[in-house]
Parts: sequence; C-alpha cells; structure tokens
Amino acid sequence: MEVLGEANTIALIGLLGGIALGLAARLGRFCTLGAIEDYLYGADPRRMGMWGVSVGVAIIGTQVLLGTAFVEGSDVAYLSRAWNPLSTVIGGLLFGYGMALTGNCGYGALARLGGGDLRAFVIVLVMGLSAYFVMSGPLAHLRVMLFPVVQSSDTSQGLAQLLGDFGVAPWVVGIVAGAIIVLASLRTARGKPFQSYALWGALVGLAITSGWVGTHWVATVGFDGETIRTHTFAAPVGDTIFYSMTASGNTVSFSVGSVVGVIIGAAFGSMFKKQFRWEACEDPRELKRQIFGAALMGVGAILAVGCSVGQGIAAFSVLAYSAPVTLIAIFCGAAFGLRQLITGFKVAP
Repeated sequence: MEVLGEANTIALIGLLGGIALGLAARLGRFCTLGAIEDYLYGADPRRMGMWGVSVGVAIIGTQVLLGTAFVEGSDVAYLSRAWNPLSTVIGGLLFGYGMALTGNCGYGALARLGGGDLRAFVIVLVMGLSAYFVMSGPLAHLRVMLFPVVQSSDTSQGLAQLLGDFGVAPWVVGIVAGAIIVLASLRTARGKPFQSYALWGALVGLAITSGWVGTHWVATVGFDGETIRTHTFAAPVGDTIFYSMTASGNTVSFSVGSVVGVIIGAAFGSMFKKQFRWEACEDPRELKRQIFGAALMGVGAILAVGCSVGQGIAAFSVLAYSAPVTLIAIFCGAAFGLRQLITGFKVAP
C-alpha cells in the first residue's frame, strides 16, 4: 500500500475479486437469471444450487470476520441503515423483471461484454446511467421523499443479531445458517454431476468475502477513511462510467476495479473456452426490450440498495433483513418476465 497508495490498493483488491467473478461467469456459467431459468423451465436445479453454495460460503466467511471483530457490523452499509421493506420489494421486483427483459443482470452483462457481446455494452451503459439518475440525479429527491434513507442507531439490522438477542452469539448463528444453506444446495443436484458447480459457487462466495477483508484492511491501516464494501454491480457501474470521464481529476476506487475485473476475467474465460466473438444486435425490437430492462434494473437496484449480487450475496453474507426479501422479489420479478417472454399469458383452452 505504501508503493501503490490507498486508492490504487483498494482498486487492485476489487480488480482481483472481479477477475475471479468474471472467470466464474464464463467458465463456471454462474448467472442468477440462468439459474432461475434452468430451475423453472429446464428442470435443472444445479445452477441454483451453485448460487446457493456461493451464498452459504459468503455467509460463513463473513460471519467469521464479524465474530473475530476483524470487521465491525457498524461499518457495513447493509447493517448500519434502517431497512425499508417497501423500497426493497419494489426495487427487487423492478430489478428482477428488468433482468428477464435484458437476459442477464448487471454482473452478467459485464461478463457478456468481456466475451465480446456489444449488446451487453449498451445494457451496461443504460443500467449505470439509470442507477445514477435515481441515486444522485434528477430523480434523487423524489426517491428520498418516497423512500427515506435512515441510518440505524444500532447494528441490529441483521437476522444473526436478532437471534443473538436470545443468548446465542450472532456469528455462531451466521455460520450455522451458512452451513445449512451450503448443505441444502449440495443436495439440489439430484444425482447429476455437481462438483464443478460447487467449486465455482464457492469461488464466488470467497470473492465476496475478499471484498470485506481487503477494504477493511485498507480502511484500518490507511488514513483516507475508505468505505468497507464488497462486490455489487449497479451503482459501481455508474461509478466506473463517471471515473472514465473524470479520471484526470478523480481517484480510482474499489467499484472501478471490481467492474473492470469482471470484464477482464470474463474475457480470459471466454478466450480459454474459445468462445470469444464479437456480437451485435440485429433486431431493433430486441434492443429496445433490453434497453428498457436495463433502465429498470438500474432503478430497481438503487431502490433495493443492491442488485442480485449486492443484495443476493453481499447483503446475505451479513444476514441483513433486506437480503432474503430482496432475493424473493427479484425471483418473482424475473419469473414474471420469463413467463411473459417464453410462454406469454394466454389462458389455456
């Protein structure tokens, strides 16, 4: 850190974790929407199980950090702000529906972009801009008026802390919960090969944990007051777009490193599998649907305070109240969108 400086060090931590996530997307086929689609329409729960393994591993790793006081719950945004259930549900539904319309989430779009898909470039731009439009742009005041952001006076915004009030250490509750999720996920293979799915899922969970570890280390050792965070892909996409336009007068961040890392990791993964190829959209109707879906994802992620990775894994790793509710809302929104695209809503005769 003395050589690189705090900003570059924290960006490097994000870059390395992002590369791991990009490789998991291209080599391990880790994808939230793909897992939902396989589960609902492909009768194949393995990618859903892989996603579950990532959540369980992230929970175990993060709860160990919290239990050893390496990371303080008060420093984690998911635990330090009061939960707004209405914002969570509406944001999750919008994000899930937009995810179905675009064919992937923000993380998935970055992975596709790394594989040469120029349609994903449009999705990434629109999602990042729409997220900023609601987070700090023209609709920011309306968002705050409708869904006020209130900092919590304590760190009891997590399920482990809630159960800890009954005399059980919160980190013990967290580790047990993570282990149960991992074991339950391992049983979803139903006799099909699952080893590689489990390994890639575990890598994703470790990448999320590495974000907490790395940013906390820089924040503790350094003097710039860095924010403790981990990987999520909505506002950070907007941060990266903003940095690309203001780099000469701005500092690089964990978010920028994370986003660029996913693209790099996905590019290496697609080249390794000889799947890298330039693609563009030939159907204007498809592009219009994807742009609309990307805009919904950006808005939904800001309202829900995270995307399918931010809330679905990162917030789950600290067992925040918002995580399971957002995840269910994203699943419902995505299921509705997939039903509309795949089968429509015609009543069977």
